[in-house]
Amino acid sequence: MAQADRDQSLLEQVACGDKAAMHTLYERYHDTLFAFICLRCNDEAMTRDIVHDTMLAVWRGASRFNQGSSVKTWIFAIGRNKMVDQIRKSSQISFVEQVPDVVDDSPNPDLVIEASQNAFQVHECLSKLTKTQCAVIRLAFFDNMTYEEIALVENIPVGTVKSRIFHAKKALMHYLGSRS
Repeated sequence: MAQADRDQSLLEQVACGDKAAMHTLYERYHDTLFAFICLRCNDEAMTRDIVHDTMLAVWRGASRFNQGSSVKTWIFAIGRNKMVDQIRKSSQISFVEQVPDVVDDSPNPDLVIEASQNAFQVHECLSKLTKTQCAVIRLAFFDNMTYEEIALVENIPVGTVKSRIFHAKKALMHYLGSRS
């Protein structure tokens, strides 16, 4: 059974009030959701609260899942929306960013990662990206989301996702190349 099918089955069980299924879903997505949110708001306490609120919303809203996306995408979208709401309430930062749409003709992501054999170098290079660039790179290459799923999670057009990934990969190649 594929991960998406297992997630769907778990969510159906959660919708029926199965606490064990919710615990399994929570364990499956807690760490990646935490990393995704923390990358954006850079506040661990706020991130913990947002992840908690997200999983509570999943518990309460499991029966309303419309299967228009994967369970993972749905959870991440809820998390992103909770984060935006929390940041708006605290008036810390603005998420307005205009990025022109461009065609993604940058190197294959595998080549970007293979450009550095050392995980520390990759982490160091990732830390030089903007938060929005790092977020889309993380979702695309570490969380294996499609551009369409990232667009749903980030609540932005697919073209903007492509543009951000293009610019992020270009910046990564520059940073990795300057380390040689």
